[in-house]
Amino acid sequence: MSDEVRKKQIIDIWAAAWDRGEVDALDGLLGPDYRRRSFPGDEGQSREEFKSSILATRSAFPALATTVDEIVADGDRVAVRWHSRGRHEGPFNGVPATHRTVDVDGATFARFEDGLIVEEFVTWDPRALLTALGIITVGEDR
Repeated sequence: MSDEVRKKQIIDIWAAAWDRGEVDALDGLLGPDYRRRSFPGDEGQSREEFKSSILATRSAFPALATTVDEIVADGDRVAVRWHSRGRHEGPFNGVPATHRTVDVDGATFARFEDGLIVEEFVTWDPRALLTALGIITVGEDR
């Protein structure tokens, strides 16, 4: 698969999953043994756990929109810079709806095998989300 075809596939499937909640679209992108990790040594989420987390996020942020800002592909590796925006309309990780609009951004680094992503490392700042929801203020210690 060419890098350009792979980039389009990622954009299309991310829009289906994140923007429309069509998480089964991820089956065409993520391998059955897929792991989504946030830090080295993290066991991470399976494909099914990741799908569930997207649905939970969309339940709290029903009009969530995720934009792929940039993709760099090189062989079996892809880096994606993205941002998401949504209004907090339902409970999220125990936090009742605040009706605030939140913006978060991050980067995802993926490794492919046999045309499917088998591993991703995701980095983003959860403090930006907590600040936008009014749970913490800038400058507070953890």
